[in-house]
Amino acid sequence: MASLRLHFCFLIFFVSISILIPTLSLAKICLPRNHAPLFVFGDSLFDVGNNNYINTTADMLANYPPYGETFFEYPTGRFSDGRVIPDFIAEYAKLPLIQPYLYPGYQRYVDGVNFASAGAGVLVETYQGLVIDLKTQLRQFKNVSKLLSQKVGDAETKTLLERAVYLISIGGNDYDYANSSVITSYSLEKFVEMMIGNLSSAIKEIYQEGGRKFGFLTIGPVGCTPVARVISGNGTFGSCLEQVTALVELHNSALSVLLQKLEKQLKGFKYSLFEFYDLASDAINNPSKYGFKEGNVACCGSGPNRAYYSCGGKRAVKEYELCENPDDYLFFDSAHPTDSASEFYAQKMWSGHINLTGPYNLKALFED
Repeated sequence: MASLRLHFCFLIFFVSISILIPTLSLAKICLPRNHAPLFVFGDSLFDVGNNNYINTTADMLANYPPYGETFFEYPTGRFSDGRVIPDFIAEYAKLPLIQPYLYPGYQRYVDGVNFASAGAGVLVETYQGLVIDLKTQLRQFKNVSKLLSQKVGDAETKTLLERAVYLISIGGNDYDYANSSVITSYSLEKFVEMMIGNLSSAIKEIYQEGGRKFGFLTIGPVGCTPVARVISGNGTFGSCLEQVTALVELHNSALSVLLQKLEKQLKGFKYSLFEFYDLASDAINNPSKYGFKEGNVACCGSGPNRAYYSCGGKRAVKEYELCENPDDYLFFDSAHPTDSASEFYAQKMWSGHINLTGPYNLKALFED
């Protein structure tokens, strides 16, 4: 009965703001007291279609079949056969699917919005000109904050931004083997230090806008994806890329230290850190332990273990193969999770034990 009443309220109020009382606030009448929006920043793990609306290359796009085939039954721009992690988090939080910021006409920012862009990094230099980097994503968020204030007023906006959860997955592309020209300009330690410094500044910018509750992933095992391993093996399926793995491990350790510091420095700052690297590494090596059949073979691609990044035939390599059942696979293409793998990770982020997702899990942040 309560949910029906809320829905009815929204319909009546929509007429009111359109015809009778254009200055009234949507949030005051129609949103439940504990409503928490979801704002998403990041890269291809989280992109729900923003790259569809920018001038970029086929490597940065997933807006063609067979992407999207299992859940949506059409390509949406998600690098998956279906959904990506934020889609599941939104479902668990009882929110609608969070739309891409660049989706034409979308302005229901009271539920949140997704700024993530495939290929994006913490650094502006990472795939510069082809992606929406973190700095630009932050500018977009500040624009949303202003638009919210215009629509629902400063007080409601402040409340919404404080209740919101800010989900961030970024950094893997900065350490990617293809970004080696940027990396080799620095020592490993200096590069990680620069990355963490930039990330710290970004978090503080969101905090200054009102953000208090943050969800992070450690960078996953990007040196151990099928495409990385076929590169390490010069066309055969080899071992993980050692330099990339070393950088990622340094970064993840520094990220944990940074978040502990920010928790002490910033009043009201709360965070969830999901140990994505550890869990994904174990799943790659022991897929059956987690209900998967294949941890090292991509569902869609070509070459050994379908490890060439050719899914859909729109990139450099045009031929590709497609598996029968993506649910059996950890990887859909040679670098990105399947719908079922994203659901697996999202479940752990949502309600995982403190050893895997701490000091809070996302469920605790949304309910706080």
